[in-house]
Amino acid sequence: MLVSLDIRDMLLIDRLELAFRPGLNVLTGETGAGKSILLDCLGFVLGWRGRADLVRPGAAQGEVVAEFALAPDHPARAILTDAGFPVDDTLLLRRVNSAEGRKSAWINDRRASGEVLRALSEVLVELHGQQDDRGLLNPRSHGGFLDAFGELEAPLTETAARWRALSRARKARKEAAALLDDLTREEDFLRHAVQELDLLDPQTGEEEALDTRRRMLQQGERLRADLARAHAALTGEGAERMLSDTTRWLDGAAEALEGRLDAPLEALGRALDEVAEAARGIEDAQEAFDTGAGTLEEVEERLFAIRGLARKHGVLPDELGALAEDLRARLAALDGGSADIARLEAEERAAESDYAAAAEALSAARRAAAAELDAAMAAELAPLKMERAAFATRIGRAAPGPSGQDTVTFEVATNPGAPAGALNRIASGGELSRFLLALKVCLARGAQGGLTMIFDEIDRGVGGATADAVGRRLRALAAGGRNGGQVLVVTHSPQVAALGAHHWRVEKHVTAGQTLSRVVPLSADARVEEIARMLAGDSITDAARAAARALLAPDAVPGA
Repeated sequence: MLVSLDIRDMLLIDRLELAFRPGLNVLTGETGAGKSILLDCLGFVLGWRGRADLVRPGAAQGEVVAEFALAPDHPARAILTDAGFPVDDTLLLRRVNSAEGRKSAWINDRRASGEVLRALSEVLVELHGQQDDRGLLNPRSHGGFLDAFGELEAPLTETAARWRALSRARKARKEAAALLDDLTREEDFLRHAVQELDLLDPQTGEEEALDTRRRMLQQGERLRADLARAHAALTGEGAERMLSDTTRWLDGAAEALEGRLDAPLEALGRALDEVAEAARGIEDAQEAFDTGAGTLEEVEERLFAIRGLARKHGVLPDELGALAEDLRARLAALDGGSADIARLEAEERAAESDYAAAAEALSAARRAAAAELDAAMAAELAPLKMERAAFATRIGRAAPGPSGQDTVTFEVATNPGAPAGALNRIASGGELSRFLLALKVCLARGAQGGLTMIFDEIDRGVGGATADAVGRRLRALAAGGRNGGQVLVVTHSPQVAALGAHHWRVEKHVTAGQTLSRVVPLSADARVEEIARMLAGDSITDAARAAARALLAPDAVPGA
């Protein structure tokens, strides 16, 4: 609900503070007094795109602050949470426009973008007038209105889920078919490459091992001679023999020297162990050299084969094994492709059947809701003095999608026997006003909670008993339903103004040669004068005042 509107230096307003209340709030005033300025300012703080020259002449900047009260389940809370703003029972929107045209906005004292403001405006305020083609006059929005009226969230959710499942199934089948086409084109290459890789069977690390073996074999006899000489220098008559003799000689003298040779003998023992270890290592190297796989010619042949195959496929030698696995998998996909396509086609058909069932259930629910809406409209049009008019919700067939396969269009016929057509093409200004108001009353059942509804001169072109009926429907709309119980109406009709729960007059005055607008809350006596002015014009007579009091009297005119 809109709680207050604070305006500074905007258009003809220097400073204005308005406190709105639940129920039907009416704003009246002479033509040109500035009633539309209030709506311009409200639209500005909500991020709507409108006129550019909003700042009052001579002011450095203009500012609008709007305060809203949020119920615990208000949809604005989810928008604020998703955008990272703090959430409270009170929502404060502030927007500033500099004289140069720069705009800045804040939500609960944090900087905000126009995008977030506009998202909030969708669930906070609905502005409606005779030429509002973004709302009920736009056929593209009729389906959403009907779904809200019929409370069709469950079948809508089910249909959307089935559509997503169908889309996934179609995508999987198309991707599998495209892959099978690609594999079929490269079948000869795949089979030859897999056969070639399987025949060579390269192993990870084999290329490095073969290269090492090749270099070893290339050095041949020199390596063998060096290993033999090294082994001989350590064993037999070499270092091992000399260390053994030295140990034996010292053992004989150790007892006589009373422990002085213990450390040298221990060192010699360790040296003998190290020499023996070195000798075994040399023997292992000799054995590996002599028993290694393949001759130099054989090693080079396999090494060059591995390197050549790696170059052919543009990979490193150690990556040939992974390449072979990938090519085998692609070949297996090719061999099993037909079976996969058949399975995916069956899954797609099942998804199509599931979607068709969900979409048809949604269509049936829409047809039932349409019949209920048409009946509700007939009941609403009668008190608006349009009992001879007809309203019909037309449901046609559309291309399947996440919201079903229906088109929804609201059509009217203003007189019996006249052809039905679109609202804004068939109805005159006054008739259109009443059609739209009747629709609002009917659709309020499915409207989201907490929405402030604003009607901008929707009663234009009607008067007398019809205007009274319009006012009573507005009052009923403000009093109940799920819209949160707040309606603001800008009106020139005394019958409508008299039915308001709260009344403000918009008026112009000149101060220091400057024209300014102001909004004045009206007391009971002031309301009599204002409604008398609306009835009689500039010359307010006692008869006009009496008529105004009659309009303001409770149940002065039989209601609908």
